[in-house]
Amino acid sequence: MSESKIGASHRQRRALVYIRQSSQYQVEHNRESTRRQYALADRARDLGWHRDDIAVIDEDLGLSGATAEGREGFARMTAEVALGQIGILLGLEVSRLARNNSDWYRLLDLCGLTDTLIADADGIYHPGLFNDRLVLGLKGTMSEAELHILRARLDGGIRNKAARGELYRGQPIGYVRGEGDAEILLDPDEEVQGAIRAVFERFAEFGSGRRVWRWFVMEKLDFPHRFHLGAELRWEPPSYHTIHEVLTNPVYAGAYAYGKTRRERYVDESGAVRTRSRKVPRSEWQVLIHDHHPGYIDWQTHEAILERLAGNTRPRPHGAGEGAVREGTALLQGIGNCGECGRRLATHYTGRTSSPGYHCNGKTLVQERRNSCLYVGAVQIDRAVSKAVLEAIQPAAIEAALKAAEQLETDNDQALHQRRLSVERARYEADRAERRYRAVEPEHRLVARGLEREWEQRLNSLEEAQIELERRQHDRPLRLDDAERDALLALAENLQRVWDAPTTTARDKKELLRTVLEEVIVLAPRGEYYIRLTLRWRTGLLTEIELERPRKRRATIRTNEDTVDLVRRLAQFHSDAVIAAILNRQEKTTAYGLPFNSHRVGNLRRNWDIPCFDPATRNDDGEMVNVAQAAKILGVATSTVHRWLNDGFIDGEQITPGAPWRIRITDAFRPRFMEEAPPGYVPMFEAMQRLGVTRQTVLQRVKRGELDAIHIRAGRKKALRIKVIEDQPGLFGQSA
Repeated sequence: MSESKIGASHRQRRALVYIRQSSQYQVEHNRESTRRQYALADRARDLGWHRDDIAVIDEDLGLSGATAEGREGFARMTAEVALGQIGILLGLEVSRLARNNSDWYRLLDLCGLTDTLIADADGIYHPGLFNDRLVLGLKGTMSEAELHILRARLDGGIRNKAARGELYRGQPIGYVRGEGDAEILLDPDEEVQGAIRAVFERFAEFGSGRRVWRWFVMEKLDFPHRFHLGAELRWEPPSYHTIHEVLTNPVYAGAYAYGKTRRERYVDESGAVRTRSRKVPRSEWQVLIHDHHPGYIDWQTHEAILERLAGNTRPRPHGAGEGAVREGTALLQGIGNCGECGRRLATHYTGRTSSPGYHCNGKTLVQERRNSCLYVGAVQIDRAVSKAVLEAIQPAAIEAALKAAEQLETDNDQALHQRRLSVERARYEADRAERRYRAVEPEHRLVARGLEREWEQRLNSLEEAQIELERRQHDRPLRLDDAERDALLALAENLQRVWDAPTTTARDKKELLRTVLEEVIVLAPRGEYYIRLTLRWRTGLLTEIELERPRKRRATIRTNEDTVDLVRRLAQFHSDAVIAAILNRQEKTTAYGLPFNSHRVGNLRRNWDIPCFDPATRNDDGEMVNVAQAAKILGVATSTVHRWLNDGFIDGEQITPGAPWRIRITDAFRPRFMEEAPPGYVPMFEAMQRLGVTRQTVLQRVKRGELDAIHIRAGRKKALRIKVIEDQPGLFGQSA
């Protein structure tokens, strides 16, 4: 090394030794390289640095130098160089510091600005000098190229081995490695094979990965798991992801695949460079070898499963795909198409009874109008399609019924078989735990206690498995005898009865329709009274059905005639708001059972051509006022006016109970209110004595006009005065 470049200013700062190995394997096995890197601290002492001024950074052992992301030691080293605290950086070679030119040149710039030296096995360099920087730049380029060459060699060997189908990176559940390099065998465990086969058999029945997962959950069946290569097999309830992985993995179809994913770099939100794995389409897989090993299914079945899973995904707008069978009574969900634009029909449910219907928003998307191609109810359409399907499959109904019975028995047998295998596995685990417990020395109590607990746990698991098996066997449906089989055949002759049975769910009906129908094209032109259905069967045949479109008959809903008549009379004298208050006080409602308000009263008037109240209208006979106005005119309280109305002293009218009183103030009415009583008018008590009648009788005679009465409002003696004639008859006809 050239020590002439080291100055006093360099030795006044610290020396930093950076140590890195690319992987944990190198850290564990390439120990000589690690010792050489730690020995650089002695080299720093030989160059003149004191032991206390030498720092070693080894946080990045086991990390690749291809990027600075995640290397905390490199980040700390860069920070100390930028702060001017380092006089010299020591590394075994440039590749130990960085194998990426962007990181390497950034470090060179910092070292040049802070007068920091860089030393490796070949010499000492000053990044601020042109020749030294040129050499360091060349070394960095060679280091990056070396990494590329090494990676290309490794990837080439891996791809070459994968092209022969001999690259072994672990196999999924259900397979084990054979003795040969490319040999992959079925797992010899019968229970493991049964669990894998159950997934594919149930998918053939249900057609949905989620329903297969729910079947395992409802049957309380466990599924084998292995968390890493070489780990012990564990049985746990499966997750949906586990079932989906089994259905989509080409390994189970006997194919060897390599290169299903690729790693790509991207910049995240914080600006850091990240790597991620992305799945690629099958056409871009690097290796795909059919019939490489025994499979649980064939390749055609695997492709059919992938197609069905893709179809189960809810299609996007303008996209194809039936979608998985979902809840709902609309039977053409997923297979109904619009006869005008060809798009998939959407379903909707309206009304309190959630009546199903179909609609298409094709024109909304094409012409940018909020208008549907069609909007029809589903009841009539579903009934016609169901009838056509039942008539078509009627000849094969008996055979289908027998196969359904056999399939039911097979399904029960398979579930019980898996349960028996679970009991057998639990018994084996219990026996093995017992053998391990009995093999331990009695003096080794610590181990014996742990093995005893494990044995007890295995026995409990065995007991639970046996109890569950006995319960399943007890609840298992009995095989059909001859009488039950005859009844089933008789029922098969009447498919409509089975179709309409409460036990036949909408999901079952949809599954049957999808089995025999490819699609149903619905054409329902607006303004026309027909619906044309085109059924395209799986066999390619077409069937056309024309239905008469139900015509909507609007129910006649009218307001009660008594209410209309009352509004007609009230509208002559009161506003809409007052009329609404009167109607609500009498608990009258609209035709739809709603309470009245001014808006609804106005609509009712306009519908029945009832004129609106005009407050400017006056009657020539006098002014019509309400109780409050009359009290103000007469100079009395409103309670007095109400009392006079009840007594009959003044006349008033009320159109209906709850309506305001209407009092007519005329020229003949005003003289009844005077300041002083004229001769002949006596107080009420004196009039009662003269006439020999009660006060109520006097008021009744005043009301009938037999007696004249006035109201005196002068002074404090505001009261009624009655005019009594001397020869006026009393209660029993005698003169007063």
